[in-house]
Amino acid sequence: MNTTAQLPFEQTHPLQVAPQLRTLQKQGTAVHRIRTAVGDDAWLVTGHAEVRQFLDDDRLGRSHPHPEAAARTGESALFGGPLGNFDTEDADHARLRSLLRPHFTPGRMRALRPRVDALAAGLLDALAAAGPPADLHADLALPLPILVIGELLGVPDEDRDSFHAWSEAAADVSDRARSEHGVGELFNYSLQLIARKRQRPGDDVLSRLAATEGVSDTEAAELSVMLLFAGHETTVFQIGIGALHLLTNPEQWQALRDNPGLLPNAVEEILRAPTRSGGGAIPRYARTGVDVDGVTIHAGDLVLLEIGAANHDDAVFADPDRFDLTRSAAQQLSFGYGAHYCIGALLARIELQAVFAQLAQRFPDLRPAVDIDELTMHRNVLIGGLTALPVQW
Repeated sequence: MNTTAQLPFEQTHPLQVAPQLRTLQKQGTAVHRIRTAVGDDAWLVTGHAEVRQFLDDDRLGRSHPHPEAAARTGESALFGGPLGNFDTEDADHARLRSLLRPHFTPGRMRALRPRVDALAAGLLDALAAAGPPADLHADLALPLPILVIGELLGVPDEDRDSFHAWSEAAADVSDRARSEHGVGELFNYSLQLIARKRQRPGDDVLSRLAATEGVSDTEAAELSVMLLFAGHETTVFQIGIGALHLLTNPEQWQALRDNPGLLPNAVEEILRAPTRSGGGAIPRYARTGVDVDGVTIHAGDLVLLEIGAANHDDAVFADPDRFDLTRSAAQQLSFGYGAHYCIGALLARIELQAVFAQLAQRFPDLRPAVDIDELTMHRNVLIGGLTALPVQW
């Protein structure tokens, strides 16, 4: 089959849509035939309306009736191919949500806000004490989400560096053995942690899961792996790229410093603005034939929902490449949509609000310490993001 593009698309600027993805968007269609990074055929969906529809469409799922024959996005053991049981996927997903929902209620998350603020303040105290220059990635974007999810789940302080290393390995999209090793380490660690929680429970999510009737050690460990990975990797990315957007748009940084009331809007724009050039596309498999935008997607086909492209669809967001804190970005799809909407979305927003409120107040003269073309991005991992963000003030 002839294809016009192959992932991953080269992102020539960390804050801009990849040129090849922009070319696809300008073709006037929302669904494109492409090849994945491992050479498999897939559909890439770039239109906001179509991505939103498919995020909440039960004709698509994460499982496949023949997983060994399914197209893959990459070598990650976590998200490179199908997940779950094709016959029970809907019921399994409903059970997962029912088990996690009580631990991520708005009330529980709002109660965490003072602690998140305190953790961010502690990291910024250390940043100020060390003085410029500093690496905002290593000193803030990376440690804060790890501290927050670690406290929420009840991970001992001394284990947090390990679980981050295992998460990074699990997310490797180019080395299957490394990814499988990372997933295995996360799972084995989670089993041990659950066993300890059953013996000595604390006031944390994993202790409450372990005490839930009908939840086995294996199921609790699987949920733990998901939460440990999803609970910090994406937020690390958003803090780093969000800071870079603000600091390379001085008038927007000034607006946030002058008007703290812009903070909720700023967070939504920070969530909307980043792009990951196809590497951040959400994989789904068609469970049945689907007709959309003049093409037919056949049962079993791999469908990649390009969130970054959807968030830069000019039919929804005027001048989408412009970073604008006054924009109403409520329609951004970074947390998904519908039945699969991210259960930790409110927690991520609380973390982002804590970071950018305190940065604007305490470091009003913050600016990049290097030219943007000197920055490098993580390659060959699911989420990507900056490897470092040198700053001065």
